[in-house]
Amino acid sequence: MANKRLSMRRIKEVLRLYFEQRRSLRLIAQAMSISPSTVSDYVSRAQAAGLAYPLAGSMGDDELERLLFPPQPPSSVKRAEPDWPGVYAAMRTKGMTLTLAWQEYKSVHLDGYQLSWFCDAYRRYSDKLGIVLRQFHPGGRCFVDYAGPTVDVIEPATGEVRHAQIFVATMGASNYSFAEATWSQQLPDWIRSHIRLFEFLKGVPELLIPDNLKSGVKQASYYEPEINPSFREFASYYRFTVLPARPYKPRDKAKVENGVLIVERWILARLRNRRFFTLSELNVAIAELVRDMNQRAFRKLPGNRQSLFADVDRPALSELPEKPYEYAQWSLARVHIDCHIEVDGHYYSVPYRLLRQQVDTRLTDTVLEVFAKGLRVASHVRSFARGKHSTTVEHLPARHQQYLNWSPERIAHWAERLGPSVKLVVEHILRSRQHPQQAYRSCLGVLRLGKSYGNDRLEAACQRALLINGMTYRSIESMLKTGMDRQPLSHESEQSALPLHENVRGPTYYH
Repeated sequence: MANKRLSMRRIKEVLRLYFEQRRSLRLIAQAMSISPSTVSDYVSRAQAAGLAYPLAGSMGDDELERLLFPPQPPSSVKRAEPDWPGVYAAMRTKGMTLTLAWQEYKSVHLDGYQLSWFCDAYRRYSDKLGIVLRQFHPGGRCFVDYAGPTVDVIEPATGEVRHAQIFVATMGASNYSFAEATWSQQLPDWIRSHIRLFEFLKGVPELLIPDNLKSGVKQASYYEPEINPSFREFASYYRFTVLPARPYKPRDKAKVENGVLIVERWILARLRNRRFFTLSELNVAIAELVRDMNQRAFRKLPGNRQSLFADVDRPALSELPEKPYEYAQWSLARVHIDCHIEVDGHYYSVPYRLLRQQVDTRLTDTVLEVFAKGLRVASHVRSFARGKHSTTVEHLPARHQQYLNWSPERIAHWAERLGPSVKLVVEHILRSRQHPQQAYRSCLGVLRLGKSYGNDRLEAACQRALLINGMTYRSIESMLKTGMDRQPLSHESEQSALPLHENVRGPTYYH
């Protein structure tokens, strides 16, 4: 009974205050931090047992407990025993309570046990199942982490050994598990493992509980963990909630840690003496052992992980989207003075009003999107050409757009007036750039150096640039700043100079 949960020492103190000190039930309840009804129950039991105060000095706690709480005589009525395995399975369903389970039991067995006995008996039953099965999680919760040990994969051509990481997921209610090998724990592998997990489950969990891995949780926090932007977008696409395990709270992730332990013992230990030469070969072996593990019968409950998953977890999953998620990588970039940002070695234009501001970028296999304060401001087809530019004219300010009125012939004609070497350098820059606007800016930068250093020095610097294959604005500017253009050219350099030949492309090439 609930009243017996207090120690006998405190019960004696209640009796002392009432019989010896003549205190009221309410005052005793306040002094002992218990309810007045509990105090009344103790006093009534003492009076019914004929106890006199002070208690006999030879009376021990066991005897006092026997007098106050005598055992109930066995009932002659045989009552139906609840189906405890069925109740235990039902308790893993979202929204299920012991009171509801008892009501369902009583609706079938009208002369069955009462609620207090039902609850106490269920707790005694669940205590016997062991700590692993007693963990209670409603259906639709999934715990994910990586196993500590790795598996060696041998590269057949070179003999190089790579260490594969083992991704593990465990459903909270059924312990239904998934595992696979990936090359890393980085964000791309982390998200793609979740995509394959959902395909394995044939649905999406309502709640996902990861450990505070950087790929999933950008900033771990006890109160407000910050989810990685790419993983947050992934969660939004599949419509599930991310609830990271709290730092230094091992009980939050006990379920997946137990799942990891089972995977290590029942899968990785069995694979320890096998040699694998490809990641796919390893994953085939893991998939076979995962299937066997999920179909292995429980020792203390009917069924197995797979059957319990079908009964409890599967109904709580939401449907998969029509198309799998396309992996996207989010990052921060700052808008340069030329109205471009650098993403994965390529330069993409953004509206000039965002000059020097920081923007969010979303990069997929096919497109680059730019966001400022949550709004998309630019979109480009993804380019893998490193060092090149993707430019939208409307993104440039008017003073930059005017460069588009220039033509290669006009720039080459201006360069020819400054010197033959200057013209060759400009023509080389014009040929080397993919987007004309980028070439024009570089060419104009070279030509305007003549205003600062003089046309003769610019011609000399360009001649040296042709000899050393340094035909860029920065290289020529550096020569002029350091005075290298005034140094005499060596004989060997004169022999290696580019000839002014008719085969060298001129302005007419661009007609």
